[in-house]
Amino acid sequence: MNEQYIIQNAIHNLHKDEIRAEWREATNDGIIDGKLTLYMKYHPAVVLNVEVKKELRGMHLTIMEDKARSEAPFMIVANRIFPKVKQELKEKKINYLEASGNMFLLMDGLYINIDGRKNEVTAVTGGNRAFTKTGLQVIFQFLIEEEWVNRPYREIAQRTGTGLGNINNIFNGLAQEGYLLQLTKNEQKLENKKQLLEKWILEYEKRLKPTLNIGTFRFLKEEDFYNWKEIPLKNQETYWGGEPAGAIYTNYLRPEELTIYTAEEWNDLIRNYRLVPDKQGNVKVFKKFWKHDLVNENAVHPLLAYADLMNKGDRRCTETAQRIYDEYLQDKF
Repeated sequence: MNEQYIIQNAIHNLHKDEIRAEWREATNDGIIDGKLTLYMKYHPAVVLNVEVKKELRGMHLTIMEDKARSEAPFMIVANRIFPKVKQELKEKKINYLEASGNMFLLMDGLYINIDGRKNEVTAVTGGNRAFTKTGLQVIFQFLIEEEWVNRPYREIAQRTGTGLGNINNIFNGLAQEGYLLQLTKNEQKLENKKQLLEKWILEYEKRLKPTLNIGTFRFLKEEDFYNWKEIPLKNQETYWGGEPAGAIYTNYLRPEELTIYTAEEWNDLIRNYRLVPDKQGNVKVFKKFWKHDLVNENAVHPLLAYADLMNKGDRRCTETAQRIYDEYLQDKF
């Protein structure tokens, strides 16, 4: 699904509300994707600077807020915007338009709020296996150590704990989406790596992370939550992710929720860390999906910490994620 498809769907669906729209693609340096002119009854035409995205999630909010200030009058156009994100956009007075025709527009004395339209289901491209649960585990390995794209398939399968038969499909899927470039007969490299990272973050949250969920807990003793740094984690078995990982890497964030990735069994987990199952708890536990130790003995790899924090979406987590990116990831992307 490309930008033109999203824009044209949105324009078509706006006609149902007697709003005519014209799109002009940008010819600048890529700060915006284009300009959208809206024609409405009883109101002069409105011209907005537009950024187009397939999906808009919490991780994008801080960037959109900055663009809404620097590129005013601004609108984000997306195939889908999650309901919680829509509400935050409205609160921040950031204009948006979905491909379905749902729209929020507040400017120059004009207020439009169209909601409740269903997004059309977009068919997944057949045969592309790069962003399945298995594919996401393999891509994670490639993102943290790119040289692994040139290792034998059998080694990649062993390293990532995936079936050998899946590896070729994952490579084909990456090449099909423009993320893998064949340099020579025996050498490949990742292409559009920043875009691949962003896609991995979105798909990880949607496809892989839910399958890793072990449960939500609280500590038997409340003070353990505030003294989490003093809890000895089992080496190479259990790691801090999300907010505590952000705190470890940046010394900037005070966690409001603790995330744990572990290979320990349920009973060992409860006994070793004095955890109590609680759906309203502030400790979320996920299965460790990588097979080899990463960087920090207590925290997940910076890339996974960055993904967890970006997917939280609130400003304090996004700012911490940006610090992790600047210090640990920027040179790779």
